[in-house]
Amino acid sequence: MTRTRIVCTIGPRSLDEEMLRQLRQAGMSVARLNGSHANLDWHRRAIAEIRRILPDVPILLDIPGRKIRTVQLAHEPEFAAGDTIILTTDQAHDGHRKVPVNYLDLHLDLKAGNTVLADDGTLRFTVTLVEGSDIHCRAETAGQLRSRKGINVPFVRLNTPQVTPRDEQMIAFAKETAVDFIGLSFVESAAHVEAFRGLIGASTPRIIAKVENQGGLDNVAEIAAAADAIMIDRGDLSVETSLHDVALRQKQVIEAASRHGRPVIVATEMLHTMILNPFPTKAEVSDITNAVIDGCAATMLSGETAVGQFPLETVSLMRSVVDAAEDFVQRQRDARQGAVAESVPDAISSAIPHLCRTLPITRIVAVTRSGFAARMIASHRPRQPILAVSDDAAAARSFNLIAGTTGIHSETPFPKASIDHIGQVLQRLWQDGYLADRDVVLVTGVTYPHKGSRMNTIQIHNVADLVAGLRWTRDT
Repeated sequence: MTRTRIVCTIGPRSLDEEMLRQLRQAGMSVARLNGSHANLDWHRRAIAEIRRILPDVPILLDIPGRKIRTVQLAHEPEFAAGDTIILTTDQAHDGHRKVPVNYLDLHLDLKAGNTVLADDGTLRFTVTLVEGSDIHCRAETAGQLRSRKGINVPFVRLNTPQVTPRDEQMIAFAKETAVDFIGLSFVESAAHVEAFRGLIGASTPRIIAKVENQGGLDNVAEIAAAADAIMIDRGDLSVETSLHDVALRQKQVIEAASRHGRPVIVATEMLHTMILNPFPTKAEVSDITNAVIDGCAATMLSGETAVGQFPLETVSLMRSVVDAAEDFVQRQRDARQGAVAESVPDAISSAIPHLCRTLPITRIVAVTRSGFAARMIASHRPRQPILAVSDDAAAARSFNLIAGTTGIHSETPFPKASIDHIGQVLQRLWQDGYLADRDVVLVTGVTYPHKGSRMNTIQIHNVADLVAGLRWTRDT
């Protein structure tokens, strides 16, 4: 079983029953929808289709949040270096004379001399004049400013609200459609995460905090503690901070998230050339490899699968690259001794990979309501696949983002006053084909839980002995 997950952005090129099935077969683990594109009716149909065709695949809805973008334009202006482009907060324009942006106070935050970047930094402008709602800019590069492209103003403190009315609408939509994750843009603090968790008012959808500016980097530890997962959006991160050390920033974020057992998605331009070409560059292959070596839980495809000409080939190529990288990492990990941890859950999560190296363990079963046990075990990247079982269906589905983990829903509620459910879980996994008689399974979870308690038990079983001793049958 491969451990590194692949997040595929679903768009016009991939929202097709046969293509979705092929992407899943090729290695797609999570289906992502970009809320900055299309309208809610399109996203509602897309979510319904994914649920119908791939009911076990978790869905991530990226909400626009604090990200500044151009709006949908009737005319997408082309320009040469030295030309003047007028950005505006006046939404009455359509791109012919002026290009509106979605942040309506941008003209209040900018002044002459500020740098404005667009489309992941590929377009650069210098502000020459701010006049009313209009921002006059001199193009420093030639290009075309397209609809719904990101706008960045590095080193300028923007007064964007933490939660916008659009955010509230998107959260309501995410809850209505029961997506598994929301991607939250430009997170800069734990308070930002908690503000959205308060809006959600439930355990789902879970929050993936996107680290994409200096504020996010400065507070990455508290953000990792507060969020359910982290995404490194390297496009915005590189233009909001600096390009030359973005790979080092990636390592910094993954390391911080790992200390809290948070899965990390590495995103942006991983196979960008395959939007138009059937083969990647060697640099892109190296980029994916290094993300796996860094310890990411998932790599992400954006335009490659949403609008690209070779979505299936892209996913297949990415799967081959991450598999090779995982094999390399695992060989290195097997040669090292595990570190000693300080708390009981940390000690257990550290001991499990050691047990899996020294005993003929074939499967790890984490009996976990919230996913804590699965996350902590996965952060050590054991070779064996992890079966994470929860009595919460939405939680179980979300576990499919965790590296090397299959989320499974248990119809049997987990009690607090006994450990009978562990045997019932194992029997159900055997009946459903997740476990075979030949398997040696390591089971972990929390027994006799009380408030604040975490994983505190390890069991090791030969499945054949359980079948014989407990007289299991295939009958339900």
